[in-house]
Amino acid sequence: MKILLSLTVIAFNLLPYHLPAQSNRAQGKNSKASVHKNVTKNLYIDVHHLGAGKVTYADVAKAHAKDLATEKKFGVSFLKYWVDEKEGTVYCLSSAANKQAILNTHAKAHGLIPDQVYLVKSGVQGSSNPAKNFYLDVHKLGAGKVTAKDVAAAHKKDLAVEGKYGVNFINYWVNEKSGTVMCLSQAPDTMAIINTHKEAHGLIPAYIEQVKQGE
Repeated sequence: MKILLSLTVIAFNLLPYHLPAQSNRAQGKNSKASVHKNVTKNLYIDVHHLGAGKVTYADVAKAHAKDLATEKKFGVSFLKYWVDEKEGTVYCLSSAANKQAILNTHAKAHGLIPDQVYLVKSGVQGSSNPAKNFYLDVHKLGAGKVTAKDVAAAHKKDLAVEGKYGVNFINYWVNEKSGTVMCLSQAPDTMAIINTHKEAHGLIPAYIEQVKQGE
């Protein structure tokens, strides 16, 4: 009995020296698995200028599927995309830790690197009707000449006027550094959007593109 008790005590005393090593190995595995989970995410819109008539919505949908299959590797989450088939422009909205993560995802997925990547602040998402036409109007206000607060105030004025012209502003995104603002809406035509902006605050977009939305 004394011998058995002594062996039990010795075995018990040895346990604390082995458990931390096992715990550390487990923590190492968990930390690798969650390497992207605790990283602060930002919103980005990246823009591809592929050339007039050189891309279709179906092409972009296939490329987007490849992005979705690759995004986790770089901690990216692609949220929505918009395609102007006529002009060959593609806009991708995503959440990521940084710009490089987006570039790496696109490069690995299909090799189509965007021409611009904008770090953006978003407005509040509104409702939309999938049966109606989508438009993206883009304002180029100048580097450092607009803040997210300014755009929120202008957007509020748009919402007060939009019904008069049959427009439905869905959301907007602003890059304060470059002074770029992108507004997503549904409208009868581009003139309705221009008239809404003109009456609401006088800020006319640099250009408007009719787009197809995907996610």
